[in-house]
Amino acid sequence: MADITGEDTVWDDLANIPADPPKMREICDKCRRPMPVCWCSALPTEPLNPKSRIILLQHPAEEKRALRTAPMLSVGLAPGKCLIYKGKKFPKCDSELESILTDEKSLLLYPSARSIPIEQLDQSEGPYNLILIDGTWPQAKAIYASSSILHGMRQVKLVSSGNSSYIIRTQPTDGCLSTLETAIEALSILEQNASYREQLLRPLHALCQFQLDKGAVTHQSKEFLIKHNQYPKLIGRRLNKLLRNAEHLKDTNHDWTESEIKH
Repeated sequence: MADITGEDTVWDDLANIPADPPKMREICDKCRRPMPVCWCSALPTEPLNPKSRIILLQHPAEEKRALRTAPMLSVGLAPGKCLIYKGKKFPKCDSELESILTDEKSLLLYPSARSIPIEQLDQSEGPYNLILIDGTWPQAKAIYASSSILHGMRQVKLVSSGNSSYIIRTQPTDGCLSTLETAIEALSILEQNASYREQLLRPLHALCQFQLDKGAVTHQSKEFLIKHNQYPKLIGRRLNKLLRNAEHLKDTNHDWTESEIKH
């Protein structure tokens, strides 16, 4: 009798299992975020249509990040004004990308001894294709090293004008910008139009506010935390080296963006 009762209990438990899987949260078709945290309302009313365009060479790992910002750029700009190519080596038999990278009007935003401030470009030679490597600093270095086509490109640098607005992510040093912010800042300079900065940063501000409302906290840079003895982890040789390099670059008026140094 005990066995029959036990069997009945098992069948009762099975009968209570829902026939359909639980309903998933509704996803926005444009930003691919859950509707309660969709930032599309912060986008420009109409996608901005600059003369120049942004091309991101994105490491595959970036696509897996929960709080990605590259889509803010791709949907905030008119079709064809932000192109994203994924991979670890470029151009990877892509004739369209190869033609962009070999175009005399293409610029690579990358730290090197021959990089010039983007402000020094001759605007009459534009519009430009601005190439950014989207990934951690080790990933960006690896992409650059394995993509020989990038080595002969004209290289530019961005002199940061302030700290990152991506306040829910820890930056390596004060003055580091996210890939999104770097692209927006550079585009504002190329277009000589500060409204690009104002309008395209609104989705990032909205994203940060969503996270703060849900319990996230603002982050100081690792550099700040270390200087004030607040960094919770042991400082390894690699981080020490990165911070020393960043300090040296600041002294020489050279900028490091998040995509160049983050890890």
